[in-house]
Amino acid sequence: MPLPDPPASLLHVRLRATTLADLPALFEIQSDLESNHMAGTKPRTRAAFFAVWDRHFADRSINSRVIEIDGSHGSEIVGGVSSFPADGNNCVGYWIARAHWGKGIASRALTMFLVEERRRPLHATAARSNAPSQCILMKCGFRCVGFRMGEETERFVAREIAEFVLE
Repeated sequence: MPLPDPPASLLHVRLRATTLADLPALFEIQSDLESNHMAGTKPRTRAAFFAVWDRHFADRSINSRVIEIDGSHGSEIVGGVSSFPADGNNCVGYWIARAHWGKGIASRALTMFLVEERRRPLHATAARSNAPSQCILMKCGFRCVGFRMGEETERFVAREIAEFVLE
């Protein structure tokens, strides 16, 4: 019987610039249906995912990092974190592979990212039903500033959204 993975406090969590070679792994992570349900998003097709990343790589205002840990077979991509402009605000978002939820990796990675990303204020949102993501944001110093209904779009399902800011 394999041993459970250690908590993030014992893992070597690293951030590095996202590259084209990382996209297949990130696509798999972000295609997970349960993860999308938790986030209130709709999975992108492979073509749409890669098209979005083509635009990200061309946009110098986007600061994107891959989250890695030391896995059983070496370095393992477990998610991503980025800052990006949206609706006139500087925003931050992250995504962790479901197999690594609950280990403190998102909190650790976001904390590391916020040291690097100095733009303030930073805005973030989480589905109101996504309590773990809300806890991560608050643990990293974000303050909940309200709730609103999010409309259904090509990318998002209609859901109540918690809005956060880090000043």
